[in-house]
Amino acid sequence: MSEAVSGVSRRALLLGLGAALLPGTGRAEEPADATAVVDLAARGRRTGTAGGSIRTLIAKARDVRYLSVYGYTRLVGYDAALALKPDVLEAVEVAGGRFTFRLRAGHRWSDGAPFTAEDFRYYWEDVANDRDLSPGGPPDFLLVDGRPPAVSFPDPRTVVYAWERPNPRFLPALAAPRDPLIYRPAHYLKPFHPRYAGREAADAAAKAQKLRGWAALHNRLDDNYELNNPDCPTLQAWRPRTRAPATRFVFARNPHYHRVDPAGTRLPYLDAVLMDVASTGLLVAKTNAGEADLMFRGLAMNDIPSLREGERAHGYRTHLWPLARGSELALYPNLTTQDPGWRALNRDVRYRRALSLAIDRRTLNNTLLFGLGTEGNDTIIPESPLYEPAFRTLHAAYEPAEAGRLLDAAGLARRDGSGIRLMPDGRPVEIVVESDGEAGLVLDGLLLIAEFWREVGLRLVVKPQERTNLRRRSVAGLTVMVAAQGLDLAVPTAIMPPTELSPFQPDHYAWPRWSQNLETRGAAGEPCDVPEVEALIALDREWRAGADPERQGAIWRTMLRNHAENQWVIGTVAGALQPVVAATGLANLADRALYSWDPTAMIGVQRLDEIFWDKAAARSAAAR
Repeated sequence: MSEAVSGVSRRALLLGLGAALLPGTGRAEEPADATAVVDLAARGRRTGTAGGSIRTLIAKARDVRYLSVYGYTRLVGYDAALALKPDVLEAVEVAGGRFTFRLRAGHRWSDGAPFTAEDFRYYWEDVANDRDLSPGGPPDFLLVDGRPPAVSFPDPRTVVYAWERPNPRFLPALAAPRDPLIYRPAHYLKPFHPRYAGREAADAAAKAQKLRGWAALHNRLDDNYELNNPDCPTLQAWRPRTRAPATRFVFARNPHYHRVDPAGTRLPYLDAVLMDVASTGLLVAKTNAGEADLMFRGLAMNDIPSLREGERAHGYRTHLWPLARGSELALYPNLTTQDPGWRALNRDVRYRRALSLAIDRRTLNNTLLFGLGTEGNDTIIPESPLYEPAFRTLHAAYEPAEAGRLLDAAGLARRDGSGIRLMPDGRPVEIVVESDGEAGLVLDGLLLIAEFWREVGLRLVVKPQERTNLRRRSVAGLTVMVAAQGLDLAVPTAIMPPTELSPFQPDHYAWPRWSQNLETRGAAGEPCDVPEVEALIALDREWRAGADPERQGAIWRTMLRNHAENQWVIGTVAGALQPVVAATGLANLADRALYSWDPTAMIGVQRLDEIFWDKAAARSAAAR
């Protein structure tokens, strides 16, 4: 085997993509047809029977889009063990900065049209690089050093992306909870694009729909994420059949879906997914009353007692999945706030450590998580291979006396008549903590933290508001501190980008002005001027420039240690449980699995398309 091919094979294996490599080619063996045969037995699942539908509840019509998240059909995707593998694609070859995609022979869109390299070409040339459709150009994960790849299409089943150096963000981006969809149904969209239909005809079609121009119509029809257009072909397991407005949205099985079980039955097993709109305040009550066959989004840990009460009467089980999140409540001092007094204070590590040491996390745990949570910093969880226990506990004990000493050392020794400490400019240390108000646990926790901080001479004022407004205020430098949930990516592997740990994360509440500066390549915001955060930026850049998982893992650990030492984000408690309610007759749903947005796409990596109705189990449960 040549040195180049050997390198390809090693890299593919490290990514979990290297099964059945042909000697001397680095290319996977081709199946007889377009199907991918799933190995159910290897994951303790059963071969099922096709048929039936399931009901679930959503709070508003726009939430139908979440089916594209937890339906989780991806070019490459994570499995339940978080290994990255081809899904829609038959194979992926990686050699340095060159990625070669191999499509499945005979694969078709839901309307029966062939799925080919032309669908990738259409996206790249006619969407991503069309200024009317993509004013900002291709998405950031397709750029290396600000430059796009050379993209070629050697034949109908092959697509090649080539950068001058490695792009380790590329494949993880394709496996993200929100599919970036670097392909489009070209046969469906071409009649509405001026390059193919002509400008006059494209604009006339838009005008007929009372839209401003052809781009607006194209964007409305191009709908593989929002799922509002039943006419748009899809590769997902279920295709939308309902147009808004409606109170029930129907998704019917895709007859050309690419996955089959070992018996040759084409997935998904379920014929339909029915999504019923209900007000947010009724989601728990309706689930308790048995009006959903599968329900998780919109439910929280404090709903578990109520959900348990309805199990026997309404024939469902409440599975408890651990939430893979860094902290259920985290505090983000804004290091880029415009107020000079608060900016200086937020940038003082003694102050940030004092805030952490003044929090009684045991009380928070008992009150918010029934004592079942894990107390400590906002960091990754033990299920990650990168986990180190010290990152959870460093500067995270309850030590109010040490917190007081640090506050004195940070220049806050003076107090007013009520015992509240005074800033160097004479203002009381009245910390306005802003929150989007959507997570009740966050607001409940802040009330307790206000008491803890009062004991060391700090006043906390809670300011809930709408999320969009909060982000706007944050980027403008108007927030002093924000309370929100912690790390989304709390169960990473080395090949997952550590962007959330640096200002490369857009709109990060701890340093939004630095994030804006990096996102706009210096056109807005302000450049970072804190050496310890500059180190995070440099480490993130190094991760992006390499392709060695061992070094990438070391970068992750260094960045996590930096966070624990500096308390950029002050974590409190993690380890909440996510109730996943399922009718007793539903088979192949894990009793316990990690639940998160990233990387599990809520329940996505557990493969909703493999769930089926086991009538015998349903009858047995009813008899009990």
